[in-house]
Amino acid sequence: MPVTSVIFDVGHVLYDWDPRVLYERLFDDEQALDAFLRDVATREWHFQHDAGRPFAETSAELIALHPQHEDKILAWGPRFSEQIPGPIADMPAIVEELDANGVPLFAITNFSGEFFAPFRAREAALFDRFRDIVVSGDEKLIKPDAAIYHLALRRFGVAADETIFVDDNEANIAGARAVGIRAHHFRDAATLRAELTELGLLR
Repeated sequence: MPVTSVIFDVGHVLYDWDPRVLYERLFDDEQALDAFLRDVATREWHFQHDAGRPFAETSAELIALHPQHEDKILAWGPRFSEQIPGPIADMPAIVEELDANGVPLFAITNFSGEFFAPFRAREAALFDRFRDIVVSGDEKLIKPDAAIYHLALRRFGVAADETIFVDDNEANIAGARAVGIRAHHFRDAATLRAELTELGLLR
């Protein structure tokens, strides 16, 4: 079947994400910053939000372990969008061109529902081009669980063999392929553009 729609990941595909961008503003000492992100506000701790745990719960637990960092831990949630400095180079242009060509656009993102809402509002110019976005934190399903791909296909109303999924994470790519979705392991916009052009979605 020809590919007629595109499903994007968000982090590291459409937008960069780096907690240092926020916390460099909150720490004067780089070694202290490194220690905070390595030992306190770790990515493993943050991934609980992607799975649907409320920030009020995770922050309270972390503050109980590291009370000296209370103010900085509490900044994580309300200021999460500041950890996202901007789009990946040339990706907004690809999204705009696909939309202009009438290609249905969707997304599946591992992202806290709490954090995604204000970020989506900030980036409405891009996300308004998408017909639907499945957010892991809202669904309490997380890539690469097969259930989130099945949910997305049902909601989007697309067949697995009629769409292409774009993600930077090898496990997520494998998860999509396991349910029959064509997948592109994202490295850069130029390589993605070449495949989308080959598929006839870009000119």
